[in-house]
Amino acid sequence: VQLQAYGGGLLQDGDSLRLSCVVSGLRFEAYSMGWFRQSPGKEREFVAAVGRGGSTVYADSVKGRFITSRNNAENTLYLLMNNLKPEDTAVYTCAASTIGTPMMSRARYKYWGQGTLVTVSS
Repeated sequence: VQLQAYGGGLLQDGDSLRLSCVVSGLRFEAYSMGWFRQSPGKEREFVAAVGRGGSTVYADSVKGRFITSRNNAENTLYLLMNNLKPEDTAVYTCAASTIGTPMMSRARYKYWGQGTLVTVSS
């Protein structure tokens, strides 16, 4: 099983960016998918998740700014990040859960990918 997130970069306050997570080695449509992020010196935190059926859940800190979606035909998860802020700076990682509904808890995720760094300057 492989999950590879990409699309990170160096942005300015207020910019937008879309991350992608390409998944292989599992039946993508059977898993709910999540995004997490980790900043230096902080715990990994939940960002957003999308269930098998497309339902979504977001952390309060990104609600209204970030949108997650999935393309089952392409085995790809997306995270569209709008109005980025310096506090969004982190390594963003995607993860897969066997539970069908979108989950916020890290413990619910079975597979984890490599992260991609997003840096937002003021």
